[in-house]
Amino acid sequence: MTEQEIEMLMLFLKALADKTRLRIIGLVAAEERSVDEIAMLLSVKPPTVSHHLSKLKECGLVTMRVDGNIHYYSLNEKHLSALLRDLSPKVLKEVSEDVDTGRFDRTVIKNFIVDGRLVEIPAQRKKRDVILRYLVQQFDEGREYTEKEINESLKRYHEDSATLRREFIGNKLMARENGIYWRLSSE
Repeated sequence: MTEQEIEMLMLFLKALADKTRLRIIGLVAAEERSVDEIAMLLSVKPPTVSHHLSKLKECGLVTMRVDGNIHYYSLNEKHLSALLRDLSPKVLKEVSEDVDTGRFDRTVIKNFIVDGRLVEIPAQRKKRDVILRYLVQQFDEGREYTEKEINESLKRYHEDSATLRREFIGNKLMARENGIYWRLSSE
């Protein structure tokens, strides 16, 4: 999605973020209306309606037709359909593709792993998940470990190896059977 398309999408969303503009859209969606007619129906002054219509026209939601001295407005359904299509999850995902999604993980790891040790097990679930994914990487996929081996490895990071082990199992990062542990595939 280009910067210009993102700007248009922002204008569209801002236009919809106002109750009066939403009501105007509803009125002009039903039929073409003049500024005075909209003002009377909404019990607001014509300059207020003109202000809102200019915002709606700026983002292409309404079109204007002039008949003598009267301006008639109607919903631009084609443009509205295109804007709504732009709100699809695929397109919205494109808007954030240049965002560094690993930044949160790196920050959490930096804050909780100090000098190679886990200073505390995070209470917040999202942060705890980051730490667990980080710690489980020390175990090879496809290899089996005894509980003693798991404990020894985890104690290098934190004394409460039992909690970390349980969290690995509960978060499906590892599996356990008869005292044998193995790392599950991260895919």
